[in-house]
Amino acid sequence: MVALSDRKIEIVRTLVESAPDKIVGGLQQALAQSSGDSLLAGVKALVEAEAVDRLLRNDVFQPITPLFVGDGTNDHSLVFPSRALSLIWRGLKTAAPAEMAAAAGAGAAIAKALAAEQRPPDPTRTFDTLVLTAAAALRESDVRDFRLAAELCERARPGSAEVLACCMDISPVVRRTLSRLPEWIATPGDDNAAAARLAYKDAVAISEDAGPRFFEMLAAQITPPWMVLRIISAIMDKPTERYLSESELGGFPERELKDIDEALQAIAKLDIDGGPKAGRAAAELVGVITQQTFEMECCIELNKESGWGKRLHGQKKSLAGVVEGKLKDAEKLAAVALPSQSQSGRFRKQTPKLDMAPDPKLVGRTTTLLAFMAEVRHHANHGGYSAAYTKIHEKLAATLDHYVDEVLDIVRHDMADKDLALAFLLVAAEFNGLIRDDKAADLVRRRATAACRGEPQPAPEA
Repeated sequence: MVALSDRKIEIVRTLVESAPDKIVGGLQQALAQSSGDSLLAGVKALVEAEAVDRLLRNDVFQPITPLFVGDGTNDHSLVFPSRALSLIWRGLKTAAPAEMAAAAGAGAAIAKALAAEQRPPDPTRTFDTLVLTAAAALRESDVRDFRLAAELCERARPGSAEVLACCMDISPVVRRTLSRLPEWIATPGDDNAAAARLAYKDAVAISEDAGPRFFEMLAAQITPPWMVLRIISAIMDKPTERYLSESELGGFPERELKDIDEALQAIAKLDIDGGPKAGRAAAELVGVITQQTFEMECCIELNKESGWGKRLHGQKKSLAGVVEGKLKDAEKLAAVALPSQSQSGRFRKQTPKLDMAPDPKLVGRTTTLLAFMAEVRHHANHGGYSAAYTKIHEKLAATLDHYVDEVLDIVRHDMADKDLALAFLLVAAEFNGLIRDDKAADLVRRRATAACRGEPQPAPEA
């Protein structure tokens, strides 16, 4: 089979070089099975070479690689255009071939050692030298690719080309901290706090205004990034709100409070037609907010009467209110999705209404909110809505049990269409699974099937 022409290979090369890392990784996997003499052999070799090259690039620029996101216009954190990193890397191949060769050699030595299950050599000095070379070249912009990278940064955010170069300046300091970040986050004791302080001092020794950039670079390496507040707190020995707000690092708590506000709005705007996935996504935000407020209270000396403390206290009350509202909506919708009617007689009572099939829209909306309810239970104590959750949950569970028993009794007395009864019982089973568990749902399904077929009923579990 004829291979692609050199011209077409060059077109593919340009496209691959411009593609995000995920796309290149996907192409590499997709082409892994192609044979050596196939039409795609040239493309496969090109993609594999690009993947290896990017692995080296990301290792060299490890302290700043996570900062290259999208078009570089995110207002919530320090980011740069992702394309700028590709241009800088390509520019280094022209401006610093010797340093690039040394980095490639270090990368190959690491790969060889890992393949042989040996301890890999330390490439820190070689990689740091290359990053500092890139910082100088970015400022000078004599090489076309560096000039284009600087222009990209400036279009995204004026002045960010110099900010990027400043991040490169302190990259050696950040690189030394990366292996210790998990420990600093998990156990921010005296020893780790002292090590973090030393790293911070090293960064500001390079540039007096490097503090915020230092923490931005650390945050980009942490999931979730706002956990960097623990390191800030350790370095500043749990600062008071006033002290931190007046420092150059005051923007980090401000950003976290803004994130909480946005998450609260997203929860309030939960699309109840979005199904269980939407409900769980909103519940996940509840968990994030709960953790964020906990971190703020643990890391900063707050005053509930003013400033951040007052704002955070209001956000916690808002969270409890929003969640309680969704729980009440779930209770109301469940009653509508499983309709009842008044039965005349000596004592009036509500009985299941089984004259038409369940409304799919109502059922869908209820499952959205019940999925939300199922997930937020994990955060009820810290979220401030524990009493409301317990009350509504118990009432819903009892209502479902009563509804199922009533429908089963109607079926046994042959007082309704069995197909309609089964449909409502299956809906009740789905609801039961969300507020309890799959085992409870399965029991309702088995009881419903047995009743509608005239078989013996499985015994309800205690």
